[in-house]
Amino acid sequence: MPNEIELVLGCQRKDPRAQAAFYNLYKGRLLGICRRYARTVMEAEDIFQEAFIKVFNKIQDLQKPESVEYWVKSLVIRTAIDHYRQNTNERQFVDYHLLEDTSNTDISAISQLGHEEIVAVINELSDGYRMVVNMYLIDGYEHNEIAKILGISEGTSKSQLSRAKVHLRKKLIEMGVTV
Repeated sequence: MPNEIELVLGCQRKDPRAQAAFYNLYKGRLLGICRRYARTVMEAEDIFQEAFIKVFNKIQDLQKPESVEYWVKSLVIRTAIDHYRQNTNERQFVDYHLLEDTSNTDISAISQLGHEEIVAVINELSDGYRMVVNMYLIDGYEHNEIAKILGISEGTSKSQLSRAKVHLRKKLIEMGVTV
């Protein structure tokens, strides 16, 4: 089996076997990312398909094949965010200046749950909360990056995360998870 760099080079040559192998290599991981950002499995699959079209259309631009995993993951996340923007009738981000400090809310209790349970709990959040939770806690973006990508203030990103943690904590307690 070719390594990732060989697959990228094959995809850049538009080799169908390399494209199929590349697709199969990343399908599970990337579909998982899409599931976190989407409300439904069908929506996640739509985002995934749209993202993979972009991957194959833009793979020619990838200068460093060794960074393909980061590049593909970023492209999928941006596609999910674009999908969210296109399908949101109203902005759900509200800037709360005087938000109580819940920065110490321990959400490590989520590790007690299985993958499907985690996705289900996160999907119960409002779209705004869900986007920030995914970007900050799971994908490792900083608040200034989230603000720029989503077109909100850094304070709004922080408040959305804080409020999402409160909702997650309540849900975990309801599920009997020790928080």
